[in-house]
Amino acid sequence: MNYFVTGGSRGIGAGIVLQAVREGHDVAFAFRGNREAAAKVEAEAQALRPGCQCKGYVLDVSNPEQVAEVVDQVLGDFDGVGVVVNCAGINRANLVVSMSDEEWHEVLGTNLHGPFYVIRQLLPTMLAARFGRIINVSSIQHSGAAGQANYAASKAGLHGLTATLAKEYGRKGITANVVVPGFFDTDMTRDSMPPMAKEYWAQYCPMPKGRMGRIDELATVVTFLAGPGGGFINGQVIPVTGGLDWTY
Repeated sequence: MNYFVTGGSRGIGAGIVLQAVREGHDVAFAFRGNREAAAKVEAEAQALRPGCQCKGYVLDVSNPEQVAEVVDQVLGDFDGVGVVVNCAGINRANLVVSMSDEEWHEVLGTNLHGPFYVIRQLLPTMLAARFGRIINVSSIQHSGAAGQANYAASKAGLHGLTATLAKEYGRKGITANVVVPGFFDTDMTRDSMPPMAKEYWAQYCPMPKGRMGRIDELATVVTFLAGPGGGFINGQVIPVTGGLDWTY
């Protein structure tokens, strides 16, 4: 079963790519422009499973024409795609009163419009096969967070999109679910997570020493949802938060 993972050159996306390869799947992944990071993921995939098919594609998911072009390339290079994981995301923090049109549209374009474009492009293939697994990666900030109106709105919209997909295509053998990570050690959390939030998490997350999540823990949840064990899970929001859903 082949995967297509957006945002697959770093962080959670890269972890999902490598976990899927580890479990015996071939993976196409999209990345915005860091070719060095993408090449590293490809090399790590070959080290995990020599001879596997794991290939990165440059893609701005907010551009529907690029999405159509890249998905066509992927379908030509791979023998179909059964699993799509939308992990690409950006953050442009600002208070609503100060948020620019560019900050608003850029985040919505990548985090919400992008998944829609990717799913829309791959749905005909899944419908023809009468099988598909759609997994969208959200955030605990989907319920709102100060300074994150654009990001929170994009993730909340992703929940509505996923629920609709489950209702429209579940009877066609296609499931759609949302995974909601808590705080994981990624570039985004290191760059944008305020010290106050880190302190709160460390104090109140009901895990040993209030630790942050490990990317492999989240990646394993995603591959479970994509596998046989996830076949009857549809339209659900799966929190992977260590038990603390608080947002700042």
